[in-house]
Amino acid sequence: MQFSVAIRMYLTALDVEKASSEHTVLAYSKALEQFHTFLEETWGAEPNVADIKEADIRPFLGWLHDKGLAKRSLRMKLAAVRSFFKFLVRSGVLDHNPASLLTSPKIDKKLPSFLQQKEADDLWSVFDLTTARGRRDRALCELLYGSGLRLSEALQLDLGDINIRQRTVRVLGKRSKERVVPVTQESIKSIDLYLEMRGQLAPSPDEHALFLGDRGKRLISVSAWRIVKRSLGTITEAQRKSPHMLRHSFATHLLDNGADLSAVSDMLGHSSLSTTQIYTHVSVERLKDAYKKAHPRSE
Repeated sequence: MQFSVAIRMYLTALDVEKASSEHTVLAYSKALEQFHTFLEETWGAEPNVADIKEADIRPFLGWLHDKGLAKRSLRMKLAAVRSFFKFLVRSGVLDHNPASLLTSPKIDKKLPSFLQQKEADDLWSVFDLTTARGRRDRALCELLYGSGLRLSEALQLDLGDINIRQRTVRVLGKRSKERVVPVTQESIKSIDLYLEMRGQLAPSPDEHALFLGDRGKRLISVSAWRIVKRSLGTITEAQRKSPHMLRHSFATHLLDNGADLSAVSDMLGHSSLSTTQIYTHVSVERLKDAYKKAHPRSE
């Protein structure tokens, strides 16, 4: 079967039988069109699908890479080719899938965004502490940065969940995994200031949430996200301003100052040290930048 005929047959099945989204059909159609072009350039003619071997597919990824495609795009193109040949095997056109053993390119992990130490120091001056909302916003940001909590963990907290005497907080993380995390003295001060005015947010007597929204109910994540993003917008030019940026900053600043990786991992609630190691990459990259700027023989 000629390649172009097989492509039309596959795309029809993808669209009709599997009811794939329009986006998927278009993406896979373009990927297979590119594969067709590559094979014609390589072979000098349109191939028969039965003649295509694994060794013919592997260079296709290099061909795409030379055109500037990112690894994420390469993974999608390979997924389209795999699915195409899998369909041909299932339809009886081929007796095996020549793309089945090809491995997808690993996607480089993006280094997390974090605050520079000066930016973290500047953050606390942006809140209006004459209002209940301003005090709440600062207390929330202090807790996210000072204890490295996820936003969902902070919003779950009730009055009394923070142990003031021991300066710790017990949180329920992912997969209902409980952990105890230290709380900074500055966080405790900010929470105390907020609690003095919490009543101005008009909570009902049976509302025990620590952080309240403007209508006196438990603060929801969408509103909290806006609060943090607005607060960060005044002190950093980083693109990804989010509550997680404060958690990233917590981990990065601890490791920068000599904290043990295992201890930081426990405080973050990571199930594996490998998850926390991304923050060591951040510190190493910063050291490299500092070295290049400062050392006379670094070039």
